[in-house]
Amino acid sequence: MTVVDGIAGVPTSAVAAPASTAEVAEVVRGAAADGLALVVRGAGTRQDWALPPQRLDLIVAMHGVCGLVEHAAGDLVAIVRAGTPLRELQEALRPSGQQLALDEPLPGATVGGTVAVNASGPRRMLYGTVRDLLIGVTVVRADGVVARAGGKVVKNVAGYDLGKLVAGSYGTLGVITECAFRLHPLPAAARYVSARADGPDEAGRAVASVLAAQVVPSALEVDMTAGDGPLTVTALVEGVPAGVERRAADLGKLLGDDTEQGESPPPSWGAYPWATGDVGIKLTCALSRVPYLLTAAGVTARLHDVPLRVRGSAGTGVLYAGLPGRTDPGVVAGVISDLRAATRAGAGHCVVLTAPPPVRARVDVWGHVDGLDLMRRVKEQFDPAGTLAPGRFVGGI
Repeated sequence: MTVVDGIAGVPTSAVAAPASTAEVAEVVRGAAADGLALVVRGAGTRQDWALPPQRLDLIVAMHGVCGLVEHAAGDLVAIVRAGTPLRELQEALRPSGQQLALDEPLPGATVGGTVAVNASGPRRMLYGTVRDLLIGVTVVRADGVVARAGGKVVKNVAGYDLGKLVAGSYGTLGVITECAFRLHPLPAAARYVSARADGPDEAGRAVASVLAAQVVPSALEVDMTAGDGPLTVTALVEGVPAGVERRAADLGKLLGDDTEQGESPPPSWGAYPWATGDVGIKLTCALSRVPYLLTAAGVTARLHDVPLRVRGSAGTGVLYAGLPGRTDPGVVAGVISDLRAATRAGAGHCVVLTAPPPVRARVDVWGHVDGLDLMRRVKEQFDPAGTLAPGRFVGGI
């Protein structure tokens, strides 16, 4: 086989580049007829997430399936093709004073890829996740049939909430070609208010005081440097200028005298705490357990003598952690084991989103997932031959 491309280290000699839903359907029908396993690719910003495909015969490159299909500004709704970069969509909406309230932790990410991994950033605290903003979707099924649900269609296909199913499914249930989103107005003003905390307990008290106040932040982030350094708590408030000014002043009082304010975000705002080739981890917990999880992460870093950095939404209990890719796989396995114990104690989960191959070979990247049997049955209904991104998702789905 002449290798021309690949996904997560798995090579292939075939790449299709359709330019419409109809062409995607034609490609998928042909692949199904020949029993070919395929993986969809947008900008490739998250192709190293999850597990490599168990087999790969064809890459469906979606860069040609792009552009804004419809923008109903009066209804705050937009329909956009899956290969469209998020940034291009935001630029198209900006002249109308509107936005898709999704952050872009990885520059260049596409709409379809963002939905496929259910990626969200700091502002999920106020606006919700991809699943909350997605009101309709067009999907090409594994047999090449086009299915549409939500948006202007009242009934969902076969009784499933198709949008919620495909969001976060890593391309294992269908090829997303179009998405309909609920939009929000662009805020007239925004202010970032940051404060240092001496430790997780102090950061937890700061977070709790903000949540209990009437400042209604769009985001509430925490950034813990590797080692025993201080933590930074940052709140974002948005709205009309007078209201933002007042709420920012209230935040200053809540977070203490030593605060910094600005109209631009801190340099690390919304970015994952790892680089390409590193180990990237997602940690979730109940809101009340965020201080505990931060403390546990610090203890774990010291115990294993690793530069574990943690960053994420203290306002939703969704944090991310990063380790250098050169870290010994056995050490990474120990870190993951300790973090999973901490997230279980905090009513959450720990998932390894990305890691070098030696770490993937040593660590169960997904860990225990409730409802796996149900997920397998859904996969069998949507893709009985197992040709869509086989093995990429939890449990080898």
